Amino acid sequence: QVQLVESGGGLVQPGGSLRLSCAASRNIFSINRMGWYRQALGKQRELVAAITSGGSRSYADSVKGRFTISRDNAKNTVYLQMNSLKPEDTAVYYCNARVVGAWAAANDYWGQGTQVTVSS
Repeated sequence: QVQLVESGGGLVQPGGSLRLSCAASRNIFSINRMGWYRQALGKQRELVAAITSGGSRSYADSVKGRFTISRDNAKNTVYLQMNSLKPEDTAVYYCNARVVGAWAAANDYWGQGTQVTVSS
């Protein structure tokens, strides 16, 4: 099992910045991929950014150039730096951990979510 706790959400004006944090209950060396998803009201959950144990990063087209995912292995924590925020970024943001075990079996673990609201 992997327990994930998100923090850092809140209310921000358009053009502002927030940094989300996700603390994992085990060494993230053992987690194959960590990422951030978001779900806006009435919409499906979508992948925003991800980082593998090897350091490879990926981003949704809608956030490229504005968001940055990073990690601190010593703190077992993954971050999402969000700059130039837009109202369309308003959503609940969820931390995700994907663990691949024997025979390539994969399990996904989720945090409880943190609300990000971009509004004047």
